[in-house]
Amino acid sequence: MRKEIFPVAILAGGLAQRLRPLTETIPKALIEIQGEPFVAHQLRLLKERGIQRVILCVGYRGEMIQEFIGSGARYGIQVEFSFDGPCLLGTAGALKKALPLLGESFFVLYGDSYLPCDYRKIQSAFEHKGRLALMTVFRNKGQWDRSNVEFVGGGIRRYDKERQTARMRHIDYGLGVFQKKALEIAPGDQPWDLARLYQDLLGKRELAAYEVKERFYEIGSFSGLEELRLYLAEQFSPSKEPS
Repeated sequence: MRKEIFPVAILAGGLAQRLRPLTETIPKALIEIQGEPFVAHQLRLLKERGIQRVILCVGYRGEMIQEFIGSGARYGIQVEFSFDGPCLLGTAGALKKALPLLGESFFVLYGDSYLPCDYRKIQSAFEHKGRLALMTVFRNKGQWDRSNVEFVGGGIRRYDKERQTARMRHIDYGLGVFQKKALEIAPGDQPWDLARLYQDLLGKRELAAYEVKERFYEIGSFSGLEELRLYLAEQFSPSKEPS
C-alpha cells in the first residue's frame, strides 16, 4: 500500500505586475497557455504526480480562479481555497492563514511554477531528514534565473534572493515541504515572505534540502511564459502520444 502523499498549498495571491498588461484584468493563474489557463496545467501535473488535495492561497482576483476551478473535480483532484482577505499577506502570510486546511505536513508550490519532479521522493526525503522544512534546489548556474543557494554536501550553506554570491550555483526550485509548526514565527494576518521564513529556519538548522534534477518552468516573466509554451507544445505534440 502506497503512503498517502501530502497536500499541496499553491501560493497564487500576487499582483503579477511583471506580466502587465496580461494581468490587468485576470490573475496570473488564468493566463492561457496551449488553449488552457495555466492553473489547469498545474493541477493536471500534480494529479499525475499523485497529489490528491490542493489548497489554493489566493488574493488578487482570486474569485476568478475559484469560479474557474471550482472543486477541482474535472481534474480528479480536491481543491479548496484560502483567501488573503482585505490586504495581501505575502507568501508566508498566506500560508499561515491556510494552515487549518493543510494538516501537519504539506508541500508548498509557487503559483507561477510548473515543476515536473518526483513529489513522492521529495516527501520521503523530508520525512527521513526530520527537519521542520525542506527546500528543493536545482543546479541552475545562473542559466534560467539568478542562482540564490549555496548547496554543499547535501545541505544549504547559504540562501539569499537579494544578495547572490559567486558560490551560489543552485536555485530555490520553487517547491518546499513544511511541518505545520515551522510557521509558528510568521505573524498572523500580516504580510510575511516565504524567503524570510526559509532564512530563519536555515539559521536554526531546521531547513533540509533535496536536489532536483528536472529543470523548472515558470510564468513569472514573459520569457518564462514562452519557454513553458514551447515545453508543453513538445510534451503534447502528436508524436508524443502513444500509438
